[in-house]
Amino acid sequence: MPKSRKVLNVFSLIMINIVAVDSLRSLPISAEYGFQLIFFYILGGLFFLIPTALVAAELATGWPQTGGIYVWLREAFGKKWGFLIIWLQWLYNIVWYPTIMSLLAATLAYIFAPQLANNKAYMLTMILMMFWGATFANWFGMKLSSWVSTIATIIGTLVPMAFIIILAIIWLSSGRTVNVDFSLQGFLPKFNNLNSFALLTVVLFGLIGMEMSAVHAGEVKNPQRDYPRALFISAILILTSLMLASLAIAIVIPQNKIQLSSGLMEGFSIFFNSFHIPWMIPVIAVLIILGGLGTVSAWVIGPTKGIMVAAEDGAAPPFFKTRNKYAVPTRILILQGIITSILSCLFIYMPSINSAFSLLSAMTGQVALLVYIGMFAAAIKLRFSRPEVTRAYRVPGGNIALCLIAGIAILTCLIVFGFGFLPPSQINIGNVSFYESILIGGVILICIPPFLMKVKN
Repeated sequence: MPKSRKVLNVFSLIMINIVAVDSLRSLPISAEYGFQLIFFYILGGLFFLIPTALVAAELATGWPQTGGIYVWLREAFGKKWGFLIIWLQWLYNIVWYPTIMSLLAATLAYIFAPQLANNKAYMLTMILMMFWGATFANWFGMKLSSWVSTIATIIGTLVPMAFIIILAIIWLSSGRTVNVDFSLQGFLPKFNNLNSFALLTVVLFGLIGMEMSAVHAGEVKNPQRDYPRALFISAILILTSLMLASLAIAIVIPQNKIQLSSGLMEGFSIFFNSFHIPWMIPVIAVLIILGGLGTVSAWVIGPTKGIMVAAEDGAAPPFFKTRNKYAVPTRILILQGIITSILSCLFIYMPSINSAFSLLSAMTGQVALLVYIGMFAAAIKLRFSRPEVTRAYRVPGGNIALCLIAGIAILTCLIVFGFGFLPPSQINIGNVSFYESILIGGVILICIPPFLMKVKN
């Protein structure tokens, strides 16, 4: 097997990390916390973001084969658990699709008719049209190359994020009305209201992606020295951008009026109208849509190939191996589309678009946390069961340090997972029993199938 070329320096790795993690998807939900979001993002960075990058870098450089987290769990616990983890990764992406599509649909509405952002029929129609369009585009093997995807992310994510931060700074410096309590009391969480912690799953979900960049750790010139350095710099930049961009929304929109799917565009609209440049609204909307479609186009096909790899490895039913002449796993794409369409109907049946967005975001975050618990557990197991495997990067400090870092991350995921089943106090979710039954039932239904399928372990 040819050795990886040592071509990446600290700056290159920082940019890869930022592009992999920074996203607009969680900004309106984070804004629901007001000034408290700074407190939660700092904790999330220390106990989840950094541990994810450190652990994933060791796993990726020890087992660099195609398959990623499936391979890591398979090597640690066997094919059955490998299939479970790749199944969960696939399913949490499916649950995520309606939320990102609703954000794009709401953004599109601001170009023509902003009031449509709160119209259930419009939202459902646009979600289904955009998702099935992306699905059939990938049917023929049509996918964006990595450099086009990167450019789309920069234009459609990093530029709007930087722009709204600058607008908020100008807003504050001009002495305008602020809807955030910038005090110690506003910074510290309210421990007498545990339901306010329910959105933490979405905050952590906004920090996922570092494991994607970890596969490049072996290409760093001096991984033991440069990777941690790049990690901490990129973590600071990612956390700062997410915190400031979320605060920018909270500054101009009262907490009880933030719309989760359209809050970003509503924030931009307030800024642009106040600064007498309303013509910028459709411009920024187009950038966000282009960036979002680039991201969705890549993700629609990506996770399905993980399931296909598991099937070819004998860890999943042969049903999932079927591919067309373009090497696209067509059966998985169709199944993915059907499940996404069913989940999207929640935008009709929930009392509001906000409550549907919140429910799907919570379910996505809950299942994603299970995936990361598995990854951290695999790192601990493999450090002891496969010490002979060469890793270009190892978590510094020996076995004790790895167990401590991965253990704290697992504990963090478990605590946030528990809070995630509480109905959020910041959002009107309607009938609590209905919300809870869909959330708990959905997570259970997602986890059951791998245990019912026969796997060659």
